[in-house]
Amino acid sequence: MSFVNYLKKEIHCKIVYFGPGMGGKTTNVQYIYEKTSPHLKSKMVSLNTQNERTLFFDFLPLELGVIQGMKVRMHLYTVPGQSFYEASRKLILRGADGIIFVGDSQVERLEANTESFDSLNSSLEELGVKLSQLPHLFQWNKRDLPNTTPISLLESSFNHHKAPSFEGCATKGIGVFDSLKQISKMVLLNIRGPLERRAQAFESSQKQQ
Repeated sequence: MSFVNYLKKEIHCKIVYFGPGMGGKTTNVQYIYEKTSPHLKSKMVSLNTQNERTLFFDFLPLELGVIQGMKVRMHLYTVPGQSFYEASRKLILRGADGIIFVGDSQVERLEANTESFDSLNSSLEELGVKLSQLPHLFQWNKRDLPNTTPISLLESSFNHHKAPSFEGCATKGIGVFDSLKQISKMVLLNIRGPLERRAQAFESSQKQQ
């Protein structure tokens, strides 16, 4: 759930990149980090796991404007793709405002996508949330490779709630910012009402002091 820092006049939103190992989550976040102006981003934190890294950084996307006079700060996380990091996945998912599922389009990775997607749903359920209740979208990565699964099959297999989806090639930046901009808009639409009510309650409490 989004956090409001009234002193800094910032809204903090958490977006999690979920998907199978080596599917492109890390590449997405690295690309965004590299293309973000230094004065708008924090230092990237990297935690090494066996085959890939878990990354985190936050930044101020100026194009999102302000809500209730407050800037929006986005926190981007990746989860480790391997199944034996289940506890870590669940910990990172806690409090997520939006999810980007980065699917590996290679035919031989369909089973890995399924395992990861099932893990996403089961982890959310243990946290008391359903995927249908959260802003989410799909990025079908590695579309530049010759052995890709048809988009129609990926959509029918995973996109049960008709969420937005994008074809991508994260190594070239294709679909990376499209996915981020779309999930950011969805998150802000989802939290706008509750935030406005919280802001009004805060203003009311300040007047009473």
